[in-house]
Amino acid sequence: MDKESIRGKRRARRLALQALYQWHMTHAELNEIDAQFRAVNNMDRVDTPYFTSLLYGVPKEIKAIETAFASFLDRLVNELNPIELTVLRLSTFELMYHPEIPFSVILDEAVMLSKEYGSQDGHRYVNGVLHNLAKQLRTVEMNRLT
Repeated sequence: MDKESIRGKRRARRLALQALYQWHMTHAELNEIDAQFRAVNNMDRVDTPYFTSLLYGVPKEIKAIETAFASFLDRLVNELNPIELTVLRLSTFELMYHPEIPFSVILDEAVMLSKEYGSQDGHRYVNGVLHNLAKQLRTVEMNRLT
């Protein structure tokens, strides 16, 4: 994958996090959020198919996603900080449905987004949950690195 492709996915991930956070907080229709984000943001250098995959895929698979990471939490899903919850949902979706993206990239991006938008130490919590989940979902990939 070339650098511009990586950057396009990173931009898509950042916008998807913001859009999914808005969806979580407002319960607005996804197509309305999608249209708003496309109108307000410059999408020229965003991997728009990836943005679309994340924006519509996470809500569609929300039960499977939350079930996947729930056993690694130390509290109920509804007690999580909304940003950390959104990062967990987004990153879990990627771990489950985008095997072409290495788990290490997904975890690094999740930590970066959590540091930027989440609570002070939220990135540590997110990293711990996702690392344990990756052990379960990406066992073969993780074993190749050890």
